Formats: sequence, structure tokens, C-alpha cells
Amino acid sequence: MEGNDDGSRLVSDVPKINIDKPRWDQTHYWGRARHFFTVTNPLNILKTSGELEEARQIVKSYKAGKEIPGLTVDQLWNAKQTYDSAFHPDTGEKQIIVGRMSAQVPMNMIITGGMLTWYKNPSTVIFWQWTNQSFNALVNYTNRSGASPITMQQLGLSYALATTAAMTTALGLNRTVKMFSPLIGRFVPFAAVAAANAFNIPLMRQKEIFSGIPVLDQDDNPIGESTVAAQEGIRNVVISRIFMAAPSMMGIPVVMNHLEKKGVLKRYPWANAPLQIVLCGVVLVFATPLCCALFPQMSSIAVTRLEQELQVPAWLLITSSF
Repeated sequence: MEGNDDGSRLVSDVPKINIDKPRWDQTHYWGRARHFFTVTNPLNILKTSGELEEARQIVKSYKAGKEIPGLTVDQLWNAKQTYDSAFHPDTGEKQIIVGRMSAQVPMNMIITGGMLTWYKNPSTVIFWQWTNQSFNALVNYTNRSGASPITMQQLGLSYALATTAAMTTALGLNRTVKMFSPLIGRFVPFAAVAAANAFNIPLMRQKEIFSGIPVLDQDDNPIGESTVAAQEGIRNVVISRIFMAAPSMMGIPVVMNHLEKKGVLKRYPWANAPLQIVLCGVVLVFATPLCCALFPQMSSIAVTRLEQELQVPAWLLITSSF
């Protein structure tokens, strides 16, 4: 496996490295987690245009078989990870900053912090839920597949329904939970985000639901398209997205409710929003990659669960869970 090579060795001294695949073994959770820590590393958004172009040239040259004097294995992988953080994997186009995977943590810490801070007033609830779904739509558009692109109609429909689901859930639950403890009210934003994900992701992947995704046999030969496999893959995506939001949107309300009971927020009301945003950032730095890694991109499925015509020894190709 590529990740086992001594990183200090020159690439000219090791066998050809397949940099189109992740550096670490994706059949194990920690290997997937290490991969996604590099993919979602927020420091990558600080890379200059010059650094991004240098990384792009290294990746292009290595793939073309050109010799790069003095390049080590670690430098090659760092260039690949920098390249992946800014350029579309299919088209090679540079992505807008806020839509990149490396922008997930800084953008979500602000948005999640806003949802957790201003969760009572209907107007602020509407604003932050709309902002969250607008950001999700931008990320979906930026990272759309080059081979099977998302249509504007599909994107618009999922955006509208997810936004409606989030707002309806948040506003409806806010009215319902008034009779319960204040802590319960702080969990409403999480319920709204979970409801929106349940709508948004299946709508964005509806083509796969109806047409299926490729199923491969044990020798990586395609044997057909499976809607059963697609449904399982999409279910895994929904689960990982909800788990990703849970630590910050369930844990931080407990902390803030405790501070409120102790009178800290009353003495320092200005600290409410900044504290929640910072806490969200700390949690999301870890929750984002760790939850992206919950399910492998290439997963197996029991043959008996596939459609009748596909029931041969097979492996399932599941698209990315992020």
C-alpha cells in the first residue's frame, strides 16, 4: 500500500505510486479517517494561488511519468492532497473557496454556531436555516460529479424542499417545546438539520435511486446496476451527515444550558455567540473527518440482497459518503 512507503524516500527510488487512490488503507476505519482528515483540513483554504498551481503541476507531471528531481514520497502526497483540496476531481477546474471540502469546518462552525445561538426568534431561525441549506446547495453544486452532473432543476428542487423541511421542523418544534425544559429547545436546530438531510440527500441522488449504481465482482468487473445498492449507499450518507452534526448540535447545547443555569451567560451576554462558534469549530475539526469515515467508499453487500439478475459473488461500489 502506498501509505507504507518511507515518506522521506525519493519517488524515483520507489515503485510507481497510484495517487488516484487514497494514501491509507480504506478497508479500515482509521485509514479512512486519516484520509478524510487531509481532505477536510481547513488549513488548505489558506493555500495561495502559487502553492495550488505548484501542487497541480507536480500531480500532472507525476501522472504523465515525468521525472521530478528531489521529490520525496511525502512531498508527492502533500501535493496531491493540496491539489485535491482545491481542484475538481473530474474536471480539474479550481473550485470556489466556500464550496471546497476544506471549507466545511470554518463555514459550518459559523453557521452551526448561528443556529445554536439564535434558535428562539422565528426570523433568526428562518435566516440561519436558509443560510445552512444555501451553503449545502453550494457545496453540492461545487462538488457535483463530472460524469453524472446534477441538473439545475434537481439542485433547485432539493434546495427548496430541504429548506422547507428545515424551517418547518424548527418553527414547529419551537412552538411545541415551550412546555418543556429550556435544554430541549436548544436541540431543535439539530432536529431541523436532520430532517433537511433526510430530504436533501435522497433528492440529490435520486438518479441513483431509480437507475442504480455500478456493482462489481471480486475481480472489479462490472456486472450491472443495482438500485438496492444505491439505496444502501444513500442511507449511509444520510447517517454519516446526521452523525457529523450530532456532536456539536447535541453536545454544545448541554454546555450552554449549564452556563446559563450558572448565570455565566447573564454576566457575559456578549460571549454567547463567539463561544458557541469556537466550540463548534473545535468539535467539527474532529467530527467532520471521523464521521465521513464511518462507511467505506467501496463496500461489500450480501449477494442475496441484490436484484435477482445480479446475484453472483460481487462487490458494491458506493459513492463518497461526504
